[in-house]
Amino acid sequence: MQKNLFQQAKDAVTQFTSNITGGNASEQDKQAAHNAIQAAMNDATPEEKQQLQQLQQQLEQHQLS
Repeated sequence: MQKNLFQQAKDAVTQFTSNITGGNASEQDKQAAHNAIQAAMNDATPEEKQQLQQLQQQLEQHQLS
């Protein structure tokens, strides 16, 4: 069964933040996580939207060197 968009967004942000810690993150990873969040927003419940906004903020806090 395919994961829903909300779970995909959470996974993408988790993967990106893990890659930052390991020094392997790229701008492409960050953009993929951002795109997943935006796609999930369209079908999200109000509770999911709040969590997605928190994920977006978490993503924006990470700067690539």
